[in-house]
Amino acid sequence: MNLPLSRRQLLANASTGFGMAALASLLQAESPVHRAKRFAPKARSVIFCYMSGGVSHLDSFDPKPLLEKYAGQAMPVAVQKTQFNNNGTVQPAHWEFKQRGESGMPVSELFPHMATVADEICVIRSMTAKFSEHAQGNFFMHSGFPFLGYPSAGAWASYGLGTESRDLPGYIVLQSGGATVPHGGVGVFSNGFLPAQHQASIVQADAEEAVRNIRAHQPKNMQRRQLDFIGSMDHRFASMAQHDVHVDAAIANYEMAWRMQAAVPELCDIRGETEATKKLYGMDGPDDTRTAYARQCLLARRLVERGVRFVELSCLPQKLGGNQAANPWDQHGQIKKGHGNMAYQVDQPIAALVKDLKSRGLLDSTLVIWAGEFGRTPFAQGTDGRDHNPYGFSLWMAGGGIKPGHIYGATDDFGYHATENACTVYDLWATVLHQMGIDHEQLTYRFSGRDLRLTDVHGNVLRDVIA
Repeated sequence: MNLPLSRRQLLANASTGFGMAALASLLQAESPVHRAKRFAPKARSVIFCYMSGGVSHLDSFDPKPLLEKYAGQAMPVAVQKTQFNNNGTVQPAHWEFKQRGESGMPVSELFPHMATVADEICVIRSMTAKFSEHAQGNFFMHSGFPFLGYPSAGAWASYGLGTESRDLPGYIVLQSGGATVPHGGVGVFSNGFLPAQHQASIVQADAEEAVRNIRAHQPKNMQRRQLDFIGSMDHRFASMAQHDVHVDAAIANYEMAWRMQAAVPELCDIRGETEATKKLYGMDGPDDTRTAYARQCLLARRLVERGVRFVELSCLPQKLGGNQAANPWDQHGQIKKGHGNMAYQVDQPIAALVKDLKSRGLLDSTLVIWAGEFGRTPFAQGTDGRDHNPYGFSLWMAGGGIKPGHIYGATDDFGYHATENACTVYDLWATVLHQMGIDHEQLTYRFSGRDLRLTDVHGNVLRDVIA
């Protein structure tokens, strides 16, 4: 007896690339994500400028005049245990703060270019973290959990919303120059228990081959026939496995890899960008680290133009060297020199990214986030460094419906602990998902008998930072 074919069976038996591509779209359309409550989004995409290592909020976005008064003295309040417990005396900011823009937002001379977009950003001065070690801090900031195995925010965004690009994944991590993965390894960008198409794709922005094996080593028609043959076998196996989501995800990834062979080289070819645009980002100067990071920022804009949902940028090692490739903002000594080098690398490119997005009408629909895993202590480590401080630090957001030229929350007079509107990682991602049109409490995935989510059982939308 011949039974009518289902849509899945028909597509599984199709012998052309169209059948495979249609199947991938069908799988995405039938994803259980659509159980999540959706509403009109303010942001289509996120660009996450991750400052791995921990930027000193006291030297950048949170001025504390009292540090000058107590400079060289012991902290007059109780000091928590630090990472190295080599605690020195109170250390004032190494850069002068000035009020910037019409909003009068204080930004230090560490970031003279970001100061020019002060009226576009919203600084959260009361961020907190639960961990003061880099690997745990990186996992926590990305996934809400301090260890391997949980999906990162980018993977959740891809799972929740998919990608608007047919030819590029929903979650891309950009690297360039000597940039590497933060402490914790590639698991920081993991899809965890989510289907595999939501893991990050790492793109080397300035490499001859931006993604490994992106260039076909055989004629395209031959490769297509091979993929179709493999696909037909995969679909039979998927049917036997009752279309397990992870099997279907692997099939979808084959097709995405096929389409990326044309999309990635075109993305990374910036010869069509004007010289004025390249100069805006800082690609015309002699500094190789700034030029390399500027390329990431420029590609980030090109990615959101193409509908990629979540883009993360990676800092390059700072010039002082010495085992800091994974956490280049981590200055336990010579913080003025180290932070100065790192700021020179990222300051102009990130400010240019905000300006470029705005000039192209993309800032309203793109949420830019600038953050590290924790801040630094108001007292010195040794004589001229700062240790890790998870008790109160700063990050900023811009675009995507976030209130511009605004400061939210506060730390104490020494910049040590959050004292007003203390925020958590869960609050941050709840707010980001809200701006992308998703209720964070309803974006869940059942794993090991429990409905898990990015914000675990926590998180409140920071409504006071929403425009």
